[in-house]
Amino acid sequence: MSKHTPDADVAFISALAELLNKNDLTELSVKREYGEDDSLEVRVVKQANIVTTSVAAPAPAQYYAPAPAAAAPAAAAAAIEDPAQHPGAVTSPMVGTVYMAAEPGATPFITIGATVTEGQTVLIIEAMKTMNHIPAPKSGTVKRILVDDGAPVEYGAPLLIIE
Repeated sequence: MSKHTPDADVAFISALAELLNKNDLTELSVKREYGEDDSLEVRVVKQANIVTTSVAAPAPAQYYAPAPAAAAPAAAAAAIEDPAQHPGAVTSPMVGTVYMAAEPGATPFITIGATVTEGQTVLIIEAMKTMNHIPAPKSGTVKRILVDDGAPVEYGAPLLIIE
């Protein structure tokens, strides 16, 4: 029989969380063996800060056209706030890490106000050590960039808006 206690496990997990923060890591996974049939597997993950906005907060007029007076105000505000619902939204085709330039310190592929052509690389998503160039689905002007360089993205997450 092993001699570890739940308190020791809690202290171990706390130490892992501290190690995660101290070394600016996003994930840490450890398996601790106590005996033949006794082990502890721990996975500590730091979630990215998620910023939300209130429906009552006014949004800049440059990002959307005003809703018709006959539309329900709550439905219009919800549609405006969700960039994924914008007709010019470019969404992530995969889970990975976004890079705005070909290499660190290089000129970004796009900037707000830049004109892009259909098929032009607008950013790169790294997934499983593979750099995937993401092309512009249509020609137009970059109105908003919704991700930061080096940020993780989920499948279907809005990346930018081209109008």
